Amino acid sequence: MSERYNGWTNYETWRINLEMFDGFDAADYLDRFDFDRTSCTATEYMSDVLEDIAMELICNEVPSESGFAYHLAVSFLSKVDFEEIADHMVTDYLAENLQEFKA
Repeated sequence: MSERYNGWTNYETWRINLEMFDGFDAADYLDRFDFDRTSCTATEYMSDVLEDIAMELICNEVPSESGFAYHLAVSFLSKVDFEEIADHMVTDYLAENLQEFKA
């Protein structure tokens, strides 16, 4: 049974969204996303982007990939629902750019 945390899937998702992606401008990525010609959804695309960014940050901040801190951080990230974070970003992006998509 999973417990929600502050409206998010779990603590890990809430914390990563707050610490890494609060104020993140998804438009930098979604402006380049071809909504009409792709095999994945915008949410799937953004989820992959966010996961890559989070993992890159961990790799840059944690001194050794063989150490305890690295494995702890990776374990924490494995519990994050990046698709949920991405869905919020895509929804906000589409709401802000609705006129472009109506054309």
